[in-house]
Amino acid sequence: MSARSVSWLLAAVLVVYFVLLGGRAVALFREGSAVAIGLGVGVVLLPLVGAWVVWSTLRFGVRTQALGRRLAAEEGLPDTSGLPLMPSGRVDRAAADEFFEQFRAETEAAPEDWRSWYRLAVAYDVAGDRGRARDSMRKALELSGSESDH
Repeated sequence: MSARSVSWLLAAVLVVYFVLLGGRAVALFREGSAVAIGLGVGVVLLPLVGAWVVWSTLRFGVRTQALGRRLAAEEGLPDTSGLPLMPSGRVDRAAADEFFEQFRAETEAAPEDWRSWYRLAVAYDVAGDRGRARDSMRKALELSGSESDH
């Protein structure tokens, strides 16, 4: 099963969970005491926060995937197939650092090009720095105009 399918399946399971929580919140509100109503409010807020997190994560993934398809159509995706792997399956650290430096320099040379930021995000991911990879991908989305596309 692909990561995308798993993501959508988990989102569907969360929707069912949120509906069940909503039923519990209604039961707490019907109880009528201040404590029960307070707990009911908390039970309502948790699914709302969860739904926002799921929505924003799925939206980021869909937009990132669309941008990746766009870059692939231009034949601009970085090739990671030749990078040496450790027994764990991760890219060898020295190779990842060298790969990263190539795209860091490219991004410094063209800081307003979404393509360089996308490739930098891939390089951060290869190097194992997922937080910076997401930040770089957000910058690529911003520069590409994807915000207004969706």
